[in-house]
Amino acid sequence: MARYAMVVDMTRCVGCQACAVACDKEWNVPLGFARTHIQNTGVVGTFPRLASAFRVAQCNQCDRPSCVEACPTGATARGVDGIVRIDRGVCIGCGYCVDACPYDARFLNLDTSTADKCDFCAARLDRGTEPACVATCTGHAKYFGDLEDRSSEVFHMVFDLGARRLQTNDVAVGPNVYYLGRKADVDLVFAKFPPHPPRSATAREFWSRIVKPAVVAAVTASFAGQAIAFFYQLNKGEKEEQEGKE
Repeated sequence: MARYAMVVDMTRCVGCQACAVACDKEWNVPLGFARTHIQNTGVVGTFPRLASAFRVAQCNQCDRPSCVEACPTGATARGVDGIVRIDRGVCIGCGYCVDACPYDARFLNLDTSTADKCDFCAARLDRGTEPACVATCTGHAKYFGDLEDRSSEVFHMVFDLGARRLQTNDVAVGPNVYYLGRKADVDLVFAKFPPHPPRSATAREFWSRIVKPAVVAAVTASFAGQAIAFFYQLNKGEKEEQEGKE
C-alpha cells in the first residue's frame, strides 16, 4: 500500500493560485472557502537584501492528526495510505476538527453542513489520476507520490534533498506536505506560518463534558419515568383489587 506525500518546490512556486482555482473547480468549493490556497510571507528585510516566499496551505495528511482525536463521531479517520478522509454520512458538522487542525486547513462546508478539506484528491487517485493541483501547477512546483517508493520523486526530495515538514517541537503531528528550497526561504515560511496547538476539546473530553452527562441524565430520567409508571400501575392495581373485594 502506498503512503502518499506531497512536496512543494519553493524555487518553482510563483504564487499564481492556479492550484487553488483548479481545486475549487474540481470539488465545487463554496465561495469564500478553499481546500488549498497560496499564502505570501510578504517582503521582509531591508534593501537591497529583500526576501519573500510562498506557502501552499492545505491539509497536511498528518501521521498523528489532531482532527481525528477531536472528532466525536469517528467521521474523520486516517487511512493506511496516509490520507485523512471525512465520512460525510457520519459527520455532524460540530466543527471540533476545524478548531483542532494546527494548520487551519479545515472548514465547515455550508452546502453540505459537514467538515471539508483537501484529501489529496482521493477520488482522482482511485481513477489513477494525480491531484488536480499537481496537474495544473503552472510552475511544476508540486510533486506527489508514494513516500515509501524509493524510486519516486517525493522520496528523493524528502530523503535525499532534505525537504522539510512544517512543524515545531510543540506541534509535531507528522505533516506529509514537505517544503524544498533555499534554507532562507523555507525558514521564512516556517517563521511566518507556524502551526498552532489544537484549539478545541478532544473527542474524549467532548464525551466526558457533554455527551456522557447528557446520556446519564437521559437514562436517569428514563428509569425515573419507568419507576413512576410502575408504582402508579401497582398502586392502581391495588386500589382496583381493594374495590373489588368491597
